[in-house]
Amino acid sequence: MTLTMTRERLFEGSDWDFATLQRIHDACEDIALKELGLDVYPNQIEVITSEQMLDAYSSTGMPLFYRHWSFGKHRAHHEAFYRRGMRDLAYEIVINSSPCISYLMEENTATMQTLVIAHAAFGHNHFFKNNYLFKLWTDAEGILDYLDFAKGYITRCEERYGEAIVEKTLDAAHALMSHGVHRHAGKTKLDLRLEEKRLQERRLHEEQMFNDLWRTVPTGPKRNAADISLDKRRAALGLPQENILYFLEKSAPRLMPWQREILRIVRHVAQYFHPQRQTKVMNEGTATYVHYQIMTRLHERGQISDGNYLEFLKSHSNVVFQPNYDDRRFSGFNPYALGFAMMQDIERIVTKPTEEDRAWFPDIAGRNDVMGVLRGIWADFRDESFISQYLSPHLMRQWRLFHLYDDPEQTEGMLVSAIHDERGYRRIRRQLSKEYDIGWTDPLIEIVDVDLSGDRRLLLRHDIINNAQLDATEAQRVLQHLADLWSYDVLLQEVDREQTIREIAATPRYVLS
Repeated sequence: MTLTMTRERLFEGSDWDFATLQRIHDACEDIALKELGLDVYPNQIEVITSEQMLDAYSSTGMPLFYRHWSFGKHRAHHEAFYRRGMRDLAYEIVINSSPCISYLMEENTATMQTLVIAHAAFGHNHFFKNNYLFKLWTDAEGILDYLDFAKGYITRCEERYGEAIVEKTLDAAHALMSHGVHRHAGKTKLDLRLEEKRLQERRLHEEQMFNDLWRTVPTGPKRNAADISLDKRRAALGLPQENILYFLEKSAPRLMPWQREILRIVRHVAQYFHPQRQTKVMNEGTATYVHYQIMTRLHERGQISDGNYLEFLKSHSNVVFQPNYDDRRFSGFNPYALGFAMMQDIERIVTKPTEEDRAWFPDIAGRNDVMGVLRGIWADFRDESFISQYLSPHLMRQWRLFHLYDDPEQTEGMLVSAIHDERGYRRIRRQLSKEYDIGWTDPLIEIVDVDLSGDRRLLLRHDIINNAQLDATEAQRVLQHLADLWSYDVLLQEVDREQTIREIAATPRYVLS
C-alpha cells in the first residue's frame, strides 16, 4: 500500500483563472524538480486565442519572425481545415528558448492546462535544456533576440532595396533551407546574441578595406585552367560542401552583402530546428512520460479529482493511440506512442527485469533508479541511436512488430524478412532505427566543384541511398532557385550504385542583385 498525503485541490470543475494557472505551475514544478529531478529553463507561460494559435502555426511556432508570403499561405491552410472542423488546433506550443515559452490555448479546461504545463513547461523544457543535440546546435539564451534582429533587418532591407528583390531572395533561400544546415558539430558553439555585432563588424571591415584605387591595379595574364590544381581549388572553396546556403553565403559571386546576411539568417533558423527533426520520438516521448508521471502524482496527492484524472486519461489515451498496420488510419508510427511506450518499457527493465532484459540491457536492468537512467538517456541520444539501443524484444512482441521486404524485382508478394527470434529482433530494431536516421532518409547533396576559370558552372552530386531517387520536377524547381542565387548555371549529377548518372541542370532566370 502506498501512503500519500492529501493536499488542497488545485481547482474544481473545468474553469480556471491566472491564479489557478500559477497554482498548477507551482504544483507541477514541485514534482518535476523534487521528485523527477528535472533540470529546466525558467518558464514563461502565455495564454493565447485560437486566432493567435493559427498565427503561431504560420511561423512554425516562433513568437517573432520576419515577413514572408509562405507564412500567410500556411495560416490560410490551417485555418480552412480548422473552420471546417476537419482538424483541431494544438493544446499548446512550446519554444526552445530561455525562458522557455509555452503557449496555452484559452479554450483548454483546467485539467488540460495542467496537462500541457506538465507536458511542455517541464517535459519538453527539460529535453531542450539537456539533450546533447540542442546543446550543440541551439542557443536558447539568444534565439529570441536573434529573431528580433532578423525581423528588423529584413524589414529594413525591404524599405531600402524593395520588397520584390527581398522576397525573391527569401524564396530562393527557403527553397534550399533543408540543405542549409551543418550535420556535424564545429569547434565552437553558436552564439546568436553575437550575430548582430558580427554584422556590424563585417560592415566596418568592408568600409575600412574599400579603396577605389584597387580597380586600377593591373591583374596580369589570366592563368590557364590546367595551371590550377583541382584539389587546391576545391580546398580553397571548402569543397565538397553539404551546407549549400553556407557555400552561397561565402562564395556566390554576385550577391550583395545584405543578401548574404539574409542567407545567414535563414540557415541559422534552419539549424535551430535541425535537432528537433532528429529527436521527435524522444522529445515527445519524454514530454508524454513526464506529464503522465506528474498528473498521476497530482491525483495520488489529492490535488486533482477523480473526474479530472479521468479527463486527463481520455486525452492521454488519444495522444498515444497507435493504429495497427491494417487499420485505414495507419500512416506510420505515432512518435508520442512509440516514445512513451519505450520510456515505460525502460522503467520496467530498470525495476522488474526478466532474464531476457538482463541479457539485452545489462547496463540498466535492475538498477532501480528509473529517473536517473531516463535522464541519462534523454541527454545522450537521438531517435536513431535511442531506438537502435533501447527497443526491446518485449516491446517488439507487445507491438507485434515484423519487417516486410518488397523486392522491386519480384512482381508478386512480399518477403517477411524478420520474425520474433534473436536475429529477427536485431533486424527489426536496426531497420526501424534507420527510419529515424536523417543520413538514411534525407538526400545528401554536396557541391563538389566550380569551374572558376571557365563558365563558373556549379556542380552538385547526389549519391542515391536505398534506391531513393530525387523527384525530377521538385529537384528542377530547387535547382532553379540555386541557379538564381549563384547567378550562373548549375548541374546536379545523381549517381546510383552502378555509377549510372542522371543529370538535372538549371540556368539563372535573373541576377538577384
